[in-house]
Amino acid sequence: MPVSAARAATPPAPAPRASGVVTWAASADRMGEGTAGQGYRLVVRTSVGGDDLRVRFSNAFGDRPLTLDGVHAGLRAQGAALRPGSNRPLTFGGSRAVTVPAGAAVWSDPLPGRVPAGADLVVSLRTPDAAGPATGHWMAMQTSYTGPGDHTAEESGAGWTGTTGSWWYLDSVSVRPSRAADGAVAALGDSLTDGWQSTTDLNRRWPDYLARRLRTVGAAVQGVANEGISGNMVLADGPGQAALHRLDRDVLSQPGVRTVFLFEGVNDLKAHTGVTAADLVAGYREIARRAHAAGKCVVAATVGPFKGWPEWDPPAEAVRQEVNAYLRGSGEFDAVTDFDRVLRSPYDPERMLPFFDGGDHVHPNDKGMQALADAVDLNRLDCAR
Repeated sequence: MPVSAARAATPPAPAPRASGVVTWAASADRMGEGTAGQGYRLVVRTSVGGDDLRVRFSNAFGDRPLTLDGVHAGLRAQGAALRPGSNRPLTFGGSRAVTVPAGAAVWSDPLPGRVPAGADLVVSLRTPDAAGPATGHWMAMQTSYTGPGDHTAEESGAGWTGTTGSWWYLDSVSVRPSRAADGAVAALGDSLTDGWQSTTDLNRRWPDYLARRLRTVGAAVQGVANEGISGNMVLADGPGQAALHRLDRDVLSQPGVRTVFLFEGVNDLKAHTGVTAADLVAGYREIARRAHAAGKCVVAATVGPFKGWPEWDPPAEAVRQEVNAYLRGSGEFDAVTDFDRVLRSPYDPERMLPFFDGGDHVHPNDKGMQALADAVDLNRLDCAR
């Protein structure tokens, strides 16, 4: 065969692989006291699949260094038991143990091999000398497992005799998707995003439904980071640091995030802190400014109805209406999703539609969570910036 013909038959170079993209995340917050010698088997649900798994551990609220050892990652079979052959050790700079300084976070080394999308990933770890304030995410809406001693390398669930409804120390997981174009969206929110009133262990928070939609259509944005904290506010610290104060750590630091989805404000209003519409609008603008400066798209959602909640009153409702009018008409965001319109009753627009009400008149049930995800325009989650 002539040289020229051989060259013509050479296949084109493969498309470039993506760098790391967040496939799961949970906002860091202050927990109770750390427990020396405690083991944790933490169950999380991936959104986008890929290779080179990495996990991030946070000691953001610790007052002393935190040592973790025996860290493993595998795929769940059932309960605390793992699929045979899936549980593998993670390293940190080549070491099986890592010490995280107070106020800091560390990433593991990449773990070769593919992690599927929509899978129950299990990260097991041990805290040999933990003490003082622990960092984690208290309202996981997911059962994970605890146990004394070192059972992290075991695929059996026999050593994991306790349960926990929180994620301890783990705050992010990333993979390298097969497509270079793949990215992620980070949902910055409160308990409505965190998933309160959705069914525990079934992954029915609205960001979970959104991840399934994105995966089904093969969207360019498939990673979803749930950065909701129950009780969170835009402006003031309380349950979790205010959205303004945690934006960089919880959202902008996540690998591969292209879009910030902002859905907060109801706690600022119903807490009767004297927050005005102008105050809340200024907070939204600051989040959008900082996210845009980091090259991210920003999608804002309107504040949902909460009449029937004990703290509801007409002045708070008036502020909500003014804030939503601003969100719908300002043009300061790359897109707006009208969650208020999705959730409100046509017979009393100040109140949630009973079919979607989880029972407390603030938080949607599973059907309401799915309706929120279905309302998101997937084409607006990836803008040119």
